[in-house]
Parts: sequence; structure tokens; C-alpha cells
Amino acid sequence: MPTKKAMGILLLIMLLHATPHLFALGSGGQPSEVEVTGRVRLVGTSRFPTLVISGEERDWFIADEERERLMALQQQVVTVRAQKHTYEVFFANGLVSHRHYVLRDTVIVRVGGEGG
Repeated sequence: MPTKKAMGILLLIMLLHATPHLFALGSGGQPSEVEVTGRVRLVGTSRFPTLVISGEERDWFIADEERERLMALQQQVVTVRAQKHTYEVFFANGLVSHRHYVLRDTVIVRVGGEGG
């Protein structure tokens, strides 16, 4: 039988290899509308690619259902209006690691300009 410490390490390894939305275990409340400006980038690994908009304050993850539409804008600065969903990501011991910000229902306001 594996020890509690070994199980915690195994869980952490599994979390690190999952895509961010799979290990976002907590909710941060109701979504709210935001306007975000930043550079569209593809991050992650070849096995688990993730599209983000890198703004001044943080990376905003793009929901999978929005990905195909925004993929063509990689490396361009965009402004979008979207619903912000916030999730808390937890360590194996239950402590909050960080918050994960996901954009859904995006509307492209502008392509080009300054930001990110």
C-alpha cells in the first residue's frame, strides 16, 4: 500500500500533466464580463496545447470551444469582450496554488494595437 506522502506526490504529478481546466477544482463565483487586451499565444505542450491571451496582469486562458476561432490570431494583439470564469487550483494537500482565469463567449472587439 503506498504511503500518504507517495500518494500526494503521485497526485501532484498527475495534476501537472493534466490540462489546466482539468485540475481547476474550485469555483470563484459567478462569471463576469471583462474586456481584455493582449497577445494571443499557444502555450503548454504538444500533447496539451492551450490558447491564452497574455495581458499586462495575467494570462487569460481561452475555453476550448473558443479556441478554433481565435487560433488564426496567434501572435497578434487583440481586444476581446468575454465572460470571465475564475477557478482556484489546489495542491494535493488542499492549499490553493493559484487562480486560473478562463474566457468564454468571446467577442473580438479589435485586432492589432498595443498590449500584451
